[in-house]
Amino acid sequence: MAALPRPALPRSRHLTSTGIVYGVLVIAIVVGALMTASKGRNFFSVGNIDNILTTTTILGFIAIGQTLVILVGSLDLSVPFVVSLASVTGAGIMADGAGRIVPAVLVTLLLAAVIGLVNGAVVSGLKVHGFIATLGMGLILSGYLASNFQGSFGRAPREFRLLDATRIGPVPIATLLMLAAAVLAILMLRRTRLGHHLYAVGGNADVARMSGIRTAAPVVAAHVLCSVLAAIAGLLLLARLGVGQPTVGSQGSYDLMSIAAVVLGGTLLAGGKGNISGTIAGVAIFAVLDNVMGVMQTDPFLKDVVRGLVIVVAVAVYARRDLDRRPARFGGTVGPAVTAQEAR
Repeated sequence: MAALPRPALPRSRHLTSTGIVYGVLVIAIVVGALMTASKGRNFFSVGNIDNILTTTTILGFIAIGQTLVILVGSLDLSVPFVVSLASVTGAGIMADGAGRIVPAVLVTLLLAAVIGLVNGAVVSGLKVHGFIATLGMGLILSGYLASNFQGSFGRAPREFRLLDATRIGPVPIATLLMLAAAVLAILMLRRTRLGHHLYAVGGNADVARMSGIRTAAPVVAAHVLCSVLAAIAGLLLLARLGVGQPTVGSQGSYDLMSIAAVVLGGTLLAGGKGNISGTIAGVAIFAVLDNVMGVMQTDPFLKDVVRGLVIVVAVAVYARRDLDRRPARFGGTVGPAVTAQEAR
């Protein structure tokens, strides 16, 4: 008599992608603290924690937007140039004094929304892949910035620079704003129709369309939100530097770093599966790695090697786990099926 297939383990005992990335974050902090201590430095000093949180904040805003775009099955390579454009636009308008802060912020965010609207319209209306559409937009913005701005531009009033300098205890107020944006994005994905449509379109646009979903709206909304969040990051960099910098976004490689953080956080590049919580953990991991490698005075090229290895290992682990959970073609199952909740 043929042996019956062994029953699968209970689903609750299975570790999620988000659980894995937060576990890796804890390990990175522990290893980082030990390596920092070997150099006679305190990893948990106020200055060091402030440095990590500041790095997390800027990349966090951009990565939240990138997560929304990737969830819907697209991509945004224009974010570093939106960051730079926001920096110089805000600085130029604010140069006349503190009374221009509010108009500067509104104009900057509106300009970013228009850029995101164009990206989303090209992707959804002209059926151009997000990679190509946003690469083209990035080149347009890059050319505009290079031809119109040489070096620093404008300035940020002292009142606006307080946005970067203000702390609540050891936590920068900008970090709290980033976490608030993350919470709002999580609530949107879990509780609103737009959030459900983002997952549906990213999972299978054709099925979503046959289900009555207007697939263009989620794509456009994701790109608009991504550009606006990148502009907020640019304004925060303006508050830190005090002047607009036309290359501040490209120097930070925020396009590739945001995509890497999203992937490290467990979001599928194909779309339809992932969450903001994992992305924030991915951002924090890169912030900790950069901080530790800075303390250890690691060669910049070796930093990229470490980042690359972390990304490849993470994606390999996620891919292996998904493969193990697929139903077997014959005779029972290899593991329990993935639930709808896990897709988020």
